[in-house]
Amino acid sequence: MNNSIVIEQKSRFDFDSTVEKLSAEAEKHEWNMPAVHNLQQSLAKAGKHVRPVKVIEICKPKYSGQMLELNDERIISVMMPCRISVYEKDDGNTYVSLINAGAMAAELPGNIAAVMKAAADETFEIVKSVT
Repeated sequence: MNNSIVIEQKSRFDFDSTVEKLSAEAEKHEWNMPAVHNLQQSLAKAGKHVRPVKVIEICKPKYSGQMLELNDERIISVMMPCRISVYEKDDGNTYVSLINAGAMAAELPGNIAAVMKAAADETFEIVKSVT
């Protein structure tokens, strides 16, 4: 499923390998990982049972700094850090999804659009490592 806002791609690897490979690829591209959210585990604590789902937060100071050091650009902090979701579907396959930040940024002022597109392009490269 791909649309203008969310892109989904099937991973070539199982769930745990996909998470590991994405994390390693992000680090290779000098992205920090502030958190990995295990949504399956969080929901289990509330009595809900779902297939494996993890959301990997990634942040690259090169890009985030360009946005957060300026007043008008700071509004984009609502979309930070970038996130990559990894999950299993009923077909037993692992999928990866992410926000199409580059497409979303096209409507925004010049500096914001340029930085978001560069960050999105690099995030797509990280995702390509497993698809």
